[in-house]
Amino acid sequence: MKAFKIASLFAILAIGTYSFTSGLAESKNPNTEIAPAKEGLNIGDKAPDIIMNGLDGKPIQLSNLQGQMVLIDFWASWCGPCRHENPNVVKTYKEFKDKEFKNGKGFTIFGVSLDNNADKWKAAIKQDHLIWKDHVSDLKGWNNAAAARYGVRGIPASVLINGDGIIVGKNLRGAQLKDALKKQLK
Repeated sequence: MKAFKIASLFAILAIGTYSFTSGLAESKNPNTEIAPAKEGLNIGDKAPDIIMNGLDGKPIQLSNLQGQMVLIDFWASWCGPCRHENPNVVKTYKEFKDKEFKNGKGFTIFGVSLDNNADKWKAAIKQDHLIWKDHVSDLKGWNNAAAARYGVRGIPASVLINGDGIIVGKNLRGAQLKDALKKQLK
């Protein structure tokens, strides 16, 4: 009887091992779909979408930029450190806007303003030569919905996402942003 129980146990283990290893072989199949990244705020997560009004009052959607490297740049006209960083952001934009990346073509910026005054926000964009087209704000200051969704507690703040919408960097400034972009080049 004892020998029968041991033989049964080995049979169960053999079947379980076969099922497990055959499952591994199936996962190596190039036709097997890979589960999409979960939405979140960590590197490797799918960036949450943002839909907010642009300079003309019409909604702009972050996910419409999929296929490009995108820097989500949280800033405001009244923020000294933000305004000080803007020349670096402009220079980086000009350098990388037409580059080929592993997961996308081109680099752009999705500027999210924490301003509550449209005139000051628009004047700062003009003064700082923020030449990319996607500038958004809900004009609610620190109550900005996108900043809340992304857990922004101080500005300037940024999130770098690849062409698949996956977060590949956070709070990159100056040379750090350039280095992160270089690592993503094709």
